[in-house]
Amino acid sequence: MKFSLPVPRTFNFWATVYSHGWCALPPFRMNKDERLLSAVVPNGNGGYDDITVSAKKHTLVVSLEERSVPSRQKISRITKYLYSMLRVEEPLEEFYAEARKFPRYRWISKVNAGRLLRCPTVFEDAVKMICTTNCSWALTESIVDALVTKLGARVRGDVYAFPTPEAVAASSESFLRKEIRCGYRAPYILELSRNIAAGKISLEAWRTSDLPTGDLFEQVRKVKGIGPYAAGNILKLLGRYDYLGLDSWGRGKFYELFKNGRKVKDSTIEKYYAPFGKWRGLFLWMDMTKDWHTKEFPL
Repeated sequence: MKFSLPVPRTFNFWATVYSHGWCALPPFRMNKDERLLSAVVPNGNGGYDDITVSAKKHTLVVSLEERSVPSRQKISRITKYLYSMLRVEEPLEEFYAEARKFPRYRWISKVNAGRLLRCPTVFEDAVKMICTTNCSWALTESIVDALVTKLGARVRGDVYAFPTPEAVAASSESFLRKEIRCGYRAPYILELSRNIAAGKISLEAWRTSDLPTGDLFEQVRKVKGIGPYAAGNILKLLGRYDYLGLDSWGRGKFYELFKNGRKVKDSTIEKYYAPFGKWRGLFLWMDMTKDWHTKEFPL
């Protein structure tokens, strides 16, 4: 079953899919040849919908793994998830206007880059971000795959949903270390899941928070296991770009692009992007990933 959804002229579906590594982590699946993104979203009744999305002109074409005509309520719910995940309604006109001031960044508005793919829930974004800390991308893929297949609900075939906080909370640190192999991250992921399950914290409120960005950053940092790198990048997925969210890969790319490979202090990197104000984190990410959009996505 298929239905279509309108998107703005400045929306680039594939640039959003390829915006960072989330598209390569389950439950997301992508088909590079046919330019398809598949995702699993909650159906509101304790189950899940497996959806596949493509783009045609100024529309998204959504395919459902079912034959019956979906209700208006179902289409509305899926639309809400998709628009949120793909950042369809996020206003980037100011960012594009700023980018056009600099020859180095004029490519951004030409390809309508800048939207960063995010997960259906902030919990999934946060856990995945924790799983990118202090490790290789291959290890991140391994940890997330194990989380999904061993703690997530089976949707169909070999497709599983990302585990709920309750599912993770019901496990143990020993299980997370031995079966998921998430190492030192185990107690952090477990504590976060149990706090959410117990109603002690609401990560979903971060997406609609009206707190100043600095205050929201500190709130995110209060979650054990989320340091400056993870917090800065989680904020990018919340539409706040004031922080760089530097890690070893990002630093290395900066050294390569601007310093002929010579290492510099983080303060030097921060000084370089400071003139971009509230957009500085997004300008950094555009520098780091330009080749993904103009040449080839690495994953």
